[in-house]
Amino acid sequence: MPENVENNEHAEQAVSAEETELEALRNENEELIDTLQRLQADFDNYRKRAARDQEALVARAGERIVKELLPILDDLERALEAAEQHEEAKLEDGVQLVHRQLEQLLAKEGLAAVETDGRFDPHVHEALLTQPSEADEGSVIEVLQKGYRLGDRVLRPARVVVAGPKEEGPSGDSL
Repeated sequence: MPENVENNEHAEQAVSAEETELEALRNENEELIDTLQRLQADFDNYRKRAARDQEALVARAGERIVKELLPILDDLERALEAAEQHEEAKLEDGVQLVHRQLEQLLAKEGLAAVETDGRFDPHVHEALLTQPSEADEGSVIEVLQKGYRLGDRVLRPARVVVAGPKEEGPSGDSL
């Protein structure tokens, strides 16, 4: 056999082998792309399902707290009925009862009042005024609005009046 014919056969076999390998790589590439697209769709479905589950959880949590507030609402309505009948003693007792129930429910949910005894703390207090006082400078002397924490988060800082420097009299003495 002439040498050219042999070289052509080897070349054709090499080309055929490369084409077969190329086709196998294309098939593998298509399978990987298909797998990736399925994985992407699965993740997108998971993300949507997780968002729906989170919304449902929030709705159920809100439903639970509202359900626990209903007896307090009933007691408040009874207190208002007593007010219409000019039964002031019953009204005051009713409002105190409602206040106590609401405080207990919110405490059970983790709500706690911000402490206001002692020094001003900018993390939990909001200073609305500074007044000269006999108290130590920087201490809370009056609470204008209670502050609350829910767990370790401050929901609303306590609005307070803080003791400032003592006023000095005409001779330079403190008043």
